[in-house]
Amino acid sequence: MKQDELLHHFRSVQDLDYRQMMVRLVPNIDPETILGVRTPELRAIAGQLEDKELFCRGLPHRYFEENQLHSLILSQERSFEVAVSKVESFLPFVDNWATCDQLRPRAFGKKQGQLLPHIRQWLVSAHPYTIRFAVEMLMCHYLDDAFDPAYPALVACVHHPDYYVKMMVAWYFATALAKQYDAIVPYITENRLETWEHNKAIQKAVESRRIPLERKEFLKKYRI
Repeated sequence: MKQDELLHHFRSVQDLDYRQMMVRLVPNIDPETILGVRTPELRAIAGQLEDKELFCRGLPHRYFEENQLHSLILSQERSFEVAVSKVESFLPFVDNWATCDQLRPRAFGKKQGQLLPHIRQWLVSAHPYTIRFAVEMLMCHYLDDAFDPAYPALVACVHHPDYYVKMMVAWYFATALAKQYDAIVPYITENRLETWEHNKAIQKAVESRRIPLERKEFLKKYRI
């Protein structure tokens, strides 16, 4: 599939019911930029696009689906150095949580040492979705074997008014409570987080299937 055929193909596979759902789920972007193409269709397009390099250079994109497709293409990149370079070119143009969360470069998976300096830079960005992406990478890659108590401290230092940043901080701590409970629970019991993130992290932890009931009951006591 050539780039000039892309928009026509988007329209040929759009799902208007799905479009309405996405308009509600991503309320901070212009609804006219959402066509309603489901992720499996976008994955198929990512495999068919003839010149991915040309497409990725075409920033800024007009349509939400183009940004989603861009995230999927970068997620397939196997070279760490190339993935970092392309991610850093793309992040300033990410304007919604769905595109941010779709961006999961497989090249980052076993490169925690090399990735961490970039995460530290992204965390101090002024751009909310760059910050959200940085916290997401800490959540995805540094809560298991690569965990270090210094990493949740980095997330706790994120203070940004954007709703989608605050939600990611809460999501991080809820996930961390499921994976590294003993190291993370003091953030709750000692009120180390901002009030909104504190309460939302507890809510998400209580909703999680990965946290035992007795721990959920304990966490509930610390709602503010």
